Amino acid sequence: MYIYLDESGDLGFDFSKAKTSRYFVITLLVCCSKQVQDGFKTAVNRTLKNKLNHKKIKKCEVIELKGSQTTLAIKQYFTRHLPLAGWNIYSVTLNKVRTQEHLRTRTGKKKLYNFLAHFILEKVNFPKDVSVVSLIVDRCKNKEEIKDFNKYMANQLEALLPLDALLRIDHLSSEENAGLQAVDLFCWGIARKYNLNETDWFDCYRDKIIFDMIYLP
Repeated sequence: MYIYLDESGDLGFDFSKAKTSRYFVITLLVCCSKQVQDGFKTAVNRTLKNKLNHKKIKKCEVIELKGSQTTLAIKQYFTRHLPLAGWNIYSVTLNKVRTQEHLRTRTGKKKLYNFLAHFILEKVNFPKDVSVVSLIVDRCKNKEEIKDFNKYMANQLEALLPLDALLRIDHLSSEENAGLQAVDLFCWGIARKYNLNETDWFDCYRDKIIFDMIYLP
């Protein structure tokens, strides 16, 4: 089983700044097998090749799909090449306005992020016969934060997984990982739904969403 984790928005709480988001979204893309994972890689590479790096387009090469930089038409092309089954989406959206003061500090933000990641991972239905769970996270943390995150996740997920299941946690660059690019697209769409009530892209994959809720509504 392969689980890709990405976030949209920020954990800043100065709402007087225009760029501070009201919501912070963590989204999971769960692929049940290597075959499904490979299907996402094919869809990403095909979209980059045929829609963004076509030889007739005279511009710099695009090396990754980003929700904020990809048109709806290209996103729709991407979905048409995805595996038909074997994958789902889980998401939790934090209403930052209602977040308690002690969680707005530097230390509090780390705890808050780890808690939300664990909260949404708890919603995943892990098969009783799963032997390996690979959690892939967008590499945006420093070494200390990665260590804290990995330790926390390992401790918390131990109770959710079969006794003999192996958990792997990798922090990778989205440029080198198709699954992270895919979950970025999905996470961006969920954030747009809550921040702007914009659902054109969200509606394209709505039927694949198993869990989607606002935390602290």
